[in-house]
Amino acid sequence: MLTAVSRVPLRRAFADLPAYVPGARAAVGAAAYKLSSNENPYPPLPSVVAAIADAAVDVNRYPDMYATELTEAIAHRLGVAPESVVAGTGSVAVLGHVLTAMCEAGDEVVLPWRSFEAYPIAVTLAHAQQVRVPVGADGRLDLPAMAAAVTERTRVVLVCTPNNPTGPAVRDAELRAFLAAVPRDVLVVLDEAYVEFVRDPDAPDALALLAAHPNVVVLRTFSKAYGLAGLRVGYAVARPRLAAGIRTASTPFGVSHVAQLAALASLRAEGELLARVDAIVAERTRMLAGLRAQGWDVPDSQANFVWLPLGDRAATFAERCGQAGAIVRPFAGDGVRVSVGEREATDIFLEAAAANAPR
Repeated sequence: MLTAVSRVPLRRAFADLPAYVPGARAAVGAAAYKLSSNENPYPPLPSVVAAIADAAVDVNRYPDMYATELTEAIAHRLGVAPESVVAGTGSVAVLGHVLTAMCEAGDEVVLPWRSFEAYPIAVTLAHAQQVRVPVGADGRLDLPAMAAAVTERTRVVLVCTPNNPTGPAVRDAELRAFLAAVPRDVLVVLDEAYVEFVRDPDAPDALALLAAHPNVVVLRTFSKAYGLAGLRVGYAVARPRLAAGIRTASTPFGVSHVAQLAALASLRAEGELLARVDAIVAERTRMLAGLRAQGWDVPDSQANFVWLPLGDRAATFAERCGQAGAIVRPFAGDGVRVSVGEREATDIFLEAAAANAPR
């Protein structure tokens, strides 16, 4: 047993660095639905499972370092050059590579808040300074305020759309106005982890904006709509020069061979997987309608989760939902995020919400 206290100092920034808090899991043997991590509730398709099994026999070998076949398949699907696509272990890791490639010590990164809780961690690890811009009371990003927060020290602006955990997506006109206001030497990262769930007709076409604006990078993932959260594979799409820098900052051999083949199989089975996405969107609509009928004020989510802005009541509400059999994700002092899962899970959650609805 190691009992002596290490005197080796950590970076001073780590003293105030918040730990990433994963969604809670059900206790062993407990009967509860996990609605706390925005996971796809469906298991992998048989064709994807077969690809995983085939890949498993080669795990004694290093994977293709640059995920060549996968990035080429993604590029073909998106209509971009293969050298514009960079794969990584989930979009959150790719974001870290983007920030490492862009930021010097003391540079600023403008981000919305509350938004994805990994943002402050990634910014700090990149030796940059975070500049938080409050999200509106309706859960929407305040893009004019974010543009106004850009200074000479700003190197990157993070735009999470749909925003996690509040749910709304930015709209095309406001995003175009925002991009026109941001200097061309400031990188704008469009984090689209939940883009497949978006049904707002006014949502932007990120790839069209990427083609029109050389300072845009788009992040996407196979974790959510494609149901590969446990295999960790995401990607960035950028102009080739920027992509080369992100690739240089990437972890060597980061995306496993198993993850690469599973993602390729998922692209081949995209029709089946997107039918599942449609089912999740329908369940999201039912959940939002049920909450609003109970008197809850909830933002218009375009993701696979909904947000209840409960403030100081968040922890108590989450505890009561857990006791009822639906594990949700509280954000202390702000609200509760509820992932869209199975129909039975929605029923249990709505029953718990009704028992704690506004009077």
